[in-house]
Amino acid sequence: MRVIVQRTSRAEVRIDGAVVGQIGKGFMLLVGITDGDTQAEADYLAKKVAQMRIFEDAEGKMNLGLQDVGGEILSISQFTLFADCRKGNRPSFIRAARPEVAEPLYDYFNTVLRTQYGLQVATGRFGADMKVDFVNDGPVTILLDTQEMLR
Repeated sequence: MRVIVQRTSRAEVRIDGAVVGQIGKGFMLLVGITDGDTQAEADYLAKKVAQMRIFEDAEGKMNLGLQDVGGEILSISQFTLFADCRKGNRPSFIRAARPEVAEPLYDYFNTVLRTQYGLQVATGRFGADMKVDFVNDGPVTILLDTQEMLR
């Protein structure tokens, strides 16, 4: 499972021109799920995201988390995080989990963020053609990958 965390001052997602998810200060997450991912990986990454301290304190150090700054999350499903570009010029997405596996795990991940960590989580719509607009504050972008972190 992979999550790209981007610190943002605002973010929104539109489907067919209508805003379906919107936040102010917080994290914009791109969430990718591969075959073999389970709720254990989702639990691990939800905890990492919820406890990540990448907002600046009074001394300018990244020392504050979402709860400290009243931040929110915009979570977007992103199967292209598992694109394989080793051969040719057209990416292969064979490593991305099938929708019937990925969607329930994506929903579970967002539910854990809401229920276990008390975070406000807005989302797009799984599998939809979405237009995402956000301001990457810093910029700060961090990749979390359970295949690298849980070895």
